[in-house]
Order: sequence, then C-alpha cells, then structure tokens
Amino acid sequence: MPEISSAAFDRLRDVRAGQPDLVRATLDARRRRGLLGDDGKLFIVAADHPARGALAVRGDGSAMADRYDLLERLVTALRRPGVDGVLGTPDVIEDLALLGALDGKVVVGSMNRGGLRGATFEMDDRYTAYSASSIADAGLDFAKLLVRINLADAATARTLEATARAVTEAAARRLPIMLEPFVSAWRDDAIVNDLSADAVITSMAIAAGLGESSAYSWLKVPVVDDMERVMAATTLPTLLLGGDPSSRPLETYAKWADALALPGVRGLVVGRTLLYPPDGDVAAAVDVAAGLVHTTVSTTTLEGSNA
Repeated sequence: MPEISSAAFDRLRDVRAGQPDLVRATLDARRRRGLLGDDGKLFIVAADHPARGALAVRGDGSAMADRYDLLERLVTALRRPGVDGVLGTPDVIEDLALLGALDGKVVVGSMNRGGLRGATFEMDDRYTAYSASSIADAGLDFAKLLVRINLADAATARTLEATARAVTEAAARRLPIMLEPFVSAWRDDAIVNDLSADAVITSMAIAAGLGESSAYSWLKVPVVDDMERVMAATTLPTLLLGGDPSSRPLETYAKWADALALPGVRGLVVGRTLLYPPDGDVAAAVDVAAGLVHTTVSTTTLEGSNA
C-alpha cells in the first residue's frame, strides 16, 4: 500500500506552483528534536545522490529517476522506528517537509553537488546547494559536504579552500557539519576513490584540520578493511558511509555491525543500499540497519535475517 496518497502529491505540486512561500513556513513550523538520542547514536537515510546525476542502483541506470517513487521509499524509511533523520539537497528536503515527513527528525542539508559525476570538472566540487548559513536559517540540524582530495588535480585546492570556509561558517553558527573525505584519482577518465585504510586515514586527517574550529566537525567515512586503525586516526565523532548497493546485504550488514562497535563511531548514513534493496522490501532493510545502530545485534543474528 502506498505511503503517500495521490491527494498529498497533488497538494505538493500545487504548493510548489502557487504557494512557494509555504515551503519556508513549513520548515519554520517543523517540530525539532535533539541531535543524538539517549544512546548517543544516529541513523540517517541519505537521498542526495540525484543532484549529482547519480541515479543508478546496481544494474538499473535510472532507478532513482522517478521522484515520486523515491519519496515513497523515503517516507517508508522515515516512518520506521530507529530512523533518526534524512540527508538531502533542498529539493528533496522541501518535498519531504511539504509531505509532513520531517517532524521530530534530524534533517541534514547537503551542500555541494557542483562536481557532477562523469564531468570533466568533477573535481571542482564547488558548493551549489545549501550553505551553512542557509541550513541554520531554515532550522535544519546538520550540514554535510563531500571533500575529495586528488593530488593530481588542481581543482582540489579550490575545493579545500571552500570547504575550510564552510566549516568555519558552520562553527560560527554552532551547526554540526559532516565532512565526507576521500583520496581520489582520475582513472580512465573517471574519478575513483581509494578505499584502502591508509587512504581513508589520510583523507580524515586532512578533513579534520579544515576550518578555523573543529568543534562542530563530524566525519563520514566508508567501511573498509582495518577499521580499528581507521578509527584510531580521529577523535571527531564519526558516522559510517553505507557505500554502493550490494547484492549481498547480509555481508554488508555484518561489516556495518563490526564497525559500529568501534569507539568513536556514532552511527550510520545509508542511502541506496536501503532505499533500493535487492528484494524491494525497504522497511525490512531499514529495520535491520536501525537495529544495528540502536541495539547490540551480533553477526550471528544477522545470518538468520531475511533482510
């Protein structure tokens, strides 16, 4: 049964066409919550991929192209127990606000989508969505940015400088800001992220030092081999990146469970892996991940899951 009625979608379109001021009014009226729950953990569903033109999930190149289907999946996820919030660009966040899906949720504004996937200018990852100030002014709870470090591409210098300014601005507004760093390289005319432990550690060290204060800085890092050594590289609160969708969800969940048990790991940020699971059951996939974040779930328990 659909999570969103056709009447709700009708209203969404009518508001966007005829009452745009209602978008901000709806955000201003949103019921907010504290950043962390009683267990000090955070589980965020990510939906900022479309703005980079990244619409593919596994073998389907346009899986995320249907905005109504994406919103259905997001609302399904946000209604599940243990889901703390959502990450998105303004278009997605505002759609969800108008659909009444953001009350009591942590809302994370995605800042940068300028370095479009596959473009010749992909490393010029300038900030084309939210700014730290606009996130704070809209009453959102968290900022997020991607910072890819390519030592062979001069655009990295501009990205690092812009990121430092964004971190400084966020700290001045007392706004938590999530930095997602990678060491990246051009390979066959495409950007590839280095997922070795040494590269992840290097990217974390660079990202943690950006800006005039790290007081409000968080890290968002991939789950890689030797995560104990990775997490020993920072004192900043860290969230795990779910990564690209896998056809072996149980294996993915087991890796998340092991990494979530490490000191300094505060939770999980996952998008396509849960929104587009192989069996199509969004609620079941989200429930497993929520259980990993907010309760102690062993890998033995996961092996018996149908997720």
